[in-house]
Amino acid sequence: MSKQVLTFILAGGKGERLNPLTRDRAKPAVPFGGIYRIIDFTLSNCINSGLRRIFVLIQYKSFSLQKHILSGWDVVSSQLGEFIDVIPAQQRLGEDWYKGTADAIYQNLYAISDYSPDYILILAGDHLYKMDYQKMLDDHIKNKADVTVACIKMPKEDSSQFGVIEVDKKHFITGFQEKPGIPKTIPDEADKIFASMGIYLFSRKVLTEELERDSADVRSDHDFGKNIIPKMLASRKKILAYDFGVQSNYWRDIGTRDAYYQANMDLVRPEPEFNLFDRTWPLRTHYSHFPPVSMKTVCKGDNCVTGIVVDSIISPGCMIEGGRVERSVLSSQVHVRCNSSVMDSVILEGVVIGESAHVKNAIIDKQVHVPAGEKIGYDLELDRRRFAVTASGIVIVAKRTAIEG
Repeated sequence: MSKQVLTFILAGGKGERLNPLTRDRAKPAVPFGGIYRIIDFTLSNCINSGLRRIFVLIQYKSFSLQKHILSGWDVVSSQLGEFIDVIPAQQRLGEDWYKGTADAIYQNLYAISDYSPDYILILAGDHLYKMDYQKMLDDHIKNKADVTVACIKMPKEDSSQFGVIEVDKKHFITGFQEKPGIPKTIPDEADKIFASMGIYLFSRKVLTEELERDSADVRSDHDFGKNIIPKMLASRKKILAYDFGVQSNYWRDIGTRDAYYQANMDLVRPEPEFNLFDRTWPLRTHYSHFPPVSMKTVCKGDNCVTGIVVDSIISPGCMIEGGRVERSVLSSQVHVRCNSSVMDSVILEGVVIGESAHVKNAIIDKQVHVPAGEKIGYDLELDRRRFAVTASGIVIVAKRTAIEG
């Protein structure tokens, strides 16, 4: 069954809403959860679903993403016809780069022709969830759909944040609303909506026809949600909604700074909804050879301070030397020195938290040295003059920022 499916992961967006974390890298390459990159979760879903013919479409600031995939995702066999190939925007059909999600696939129709799959699965590279795509494929085939759109139930009051799918009682799509204030609710569930997850499963012939038609429309934004799906509805194509809730209720679009922060904080709850330690659904990434975590007691004369970690994720190579880490996610090789504290924060690789420094409600990008005695997250007016601060008050320190001591 897996050889009938060709998978495209869209990983070429600018990621402006995640700036400054995307200042030097593509959004799917942003580190997440200690040792992972955001794209690792979509790729893990593919491998765990038995889908091993995958194209990753890249465009902006893609060097670190490409390097990560080439070095960390050599888990497929070319001798068996399997691959995870990175395709940059190439201006194959003109002088334009990718103009939208649909145009990204249209510019790579040659790849579909080369492999002649029965079905094409289109995924985003910046979402956090666990999903067996084979179950979606089974529904698609059973219902003889032209396209199947994965949806998740959300509270009605959140409709302005999503593309809302209107369905009949058999879950065929009858309409689409883009971030409506007054949404169409799910039949028999007046307090819930179906939100599109940006996951599309097409039968090949239908996809090719729709992309050819869309490419000729100069008024189109060349986007699946805005253009392709509404036009298919108008032409009475069979469009099925796949209810992701039969598998899980946890899905996060981590394309904004606050959403990224909150998704990391979800991981350090006492009983997280998204379980990194589920052996039945392994999460893969590129592993570096770092030493084990070191926890030390530091003594100065008769005064000894013990390193303490509470409700946190600590990655290999970290050293906690008489500091305290609470409800935080630390990537590899973070050094927390004596009498310092890190609370409710995301600390990326190679950061040093100096002696008696205090950090809370913050995201600190790679290779930043927080000077001794410094405070971040305690005075937002001061922090706004030095760093980026999100709408909810999370302080973001950009990669390699030199902080004056």
